[in-house]
Amino acid sequence: MSDTPDTPDFTEELIDRLTRYCAIDSQSDASSPTSPSTASQLDMQRLLVAELQEMGAEDVTLTDYGVVLATIPGTRDGPIVGLLAHVDTAPQFNARGVKPRVIKGYNGGTITFPDAPDLVLSPEEFPYLAEKQGHDLITASGTTLLGADDKAGVAILMTAARHFLANPGIARPRLRLAFTPDEEIGRGVDKRLPADLGADFAYTFDGGRLGEIEYETFSADLATVTVTGVSIHPGLATGKLVNAIHLAARIIETLPQATMTPETTSGREGFIHATDMEGDASEMVLTFILRDFELDGLAAKGALLRLVCEAVAATEPRARIRCDIRPQYRNMRYWLEKDMTPVELARDAVRDLGLEPVSVPIRGGTDGSRLTEMGVPCPNLFTGMQNIHGPLEWISAQDMDVATRLCLALAGRACAA
Repeated sequence: MSDTPDTPDFTEELIDRLTRYCAIDSQSDASSPTSPSTASQLDMQRLLVAELQEMGAEDVTLTDYGVVLATIPGTRDGPIVGLLAHVDTAPQFNARGVKPRVIKGYNGGTITFPDAPDLVLSPEEFPYLAEKQGHDLITASGTTLLGADDKAGVAILMTAARHFLANPGIARPRLRLAFTPDEEIGRGVDKRLPADLGADFAYTFDGGRLGEIEYETFSADLATVTVTGVSIHPGLATGKLVNAIHLAARIIETLPQATMTPETTSGREGFIHATDMEGDASEMVLTFILRDFELDGLAAKGALLRLVCEAVAATEPRARIRCDIRPQYRNMRYWLEKDMTPVELARDAVRDLGLEPVSVPIRGGTDGSRLTEMGVPCPNLFTGMQNIHGPLEWISAQDMDVATRLCLALAGRACAA
């Protein structure tokens, strides 16, 4: 396989990197037109540029669309392999002022949070946590998410990069690193990235529990519904006012409630998810994300949303209701199933670590969804992150150590490919 020297324990380096990275504000913002969507993400990117340059990476670049690129020179022939993680944290929950904390040698019991005394993380509710007794866990303090999604991936790739560059005897092909912004809002893959990355295939390190190799994601559309009413002074409103808030509420109420929402679906079931509602009596803007594993199912959900909008509009001809739907990303399976080489390579590398690979559909998407669609096959690999996008987020440093070793095993396997 390779002439890799004895691999050290990476856990302390990973803890240091993750806690430092998570303390940096880098939340993305879907309402912003800029790229990256927030200036704080560039604080994170500039730090990575400096660290990559210090460790001796080549071709270190911060592109004008906010991606950090770098090269780890190859020592063997093989395909050019891309390794990706994203620096932004999710906008769905507070991510400002993150205070990471380390729980050394987790005792297997209930975890409480210093800044939210009523918040509880228990192994009874989250069975994967029960498997991590004795591990070093990282959480936030209770009022923010942690940001291991995907700063764990960043820490893993930076640790692997430092190890590769410090050990030129490790067998590896040419590796291309990419740290993207705005993944959480579906804007992580600029149209220029595939060419700038220059990889034959790639992997995102943006997954969950050990052993997971994901090559099937949702297909995704974004819907914006604009409801324009008739505005007039309420004292003069008799027979004239058309309240956009009432019509918007009627749209929400008419859509399925007991089915086809995220909280009522699982497995391969898709959904229509209302994510935002803004405006006033004169005009309301509703935002929905539409998700399904199959394109016909996705189209059906878009058709249902349009039908509901038309039905509500028919009850009040003085109002205007517009429903705009645009594509976000597509199920990477459509392309990867034509050539499973990157998936099989990852499965072999996972087995090299003594684990059994597991592949389940992602009820979400990754930068790999867009990259795969744009011609760079890109499955998603585990980092260990759990309970993402909320205050109960946590990760095991030992899981991250295994993911770092997966980078090394992938490199060795790619040389033999």
